[in-house]
Amino acid sequence: MTRAYRRRVHFAHIEPVPHGFFYGQCGTVRYAATRFQPVDGATYQELVGMQDEGSATKYLRNSGDGWAYVASDGFPAGPHGCGDIPAIPDTLAGAWKDCSVAP
Repeated sequence: MTRAYRRRVHFAHIEPVPHGFFYGQCGTVRYAATRFQPVDGATYQELVGMQDEGSATKYLRNSGDGWAYVASDGFPAGPHGCGDIPAIPDTLAGAWKDCSVAP
């Protein structure tokens, strides 16, 4: 999943933000949602680029042929989190509590 997003943004030094990763499956399709952050070794270009990219949750899916990016939240995210993302099934968004990471 991280590799798929790296290919999209052309950043090599990123990883999912800890404690904010959502994963699930509806039928035969797997879904994931997370924000990304730069890691050690990030270039200046990656650090600057992640100032905007890292603020929004990214949504990916895998229907058996590898992970593919499908959407991003706006910033700030919509009032219903991942429930506002058409590419995420409502049942899964509900199970993820609309991607809330609040304590």
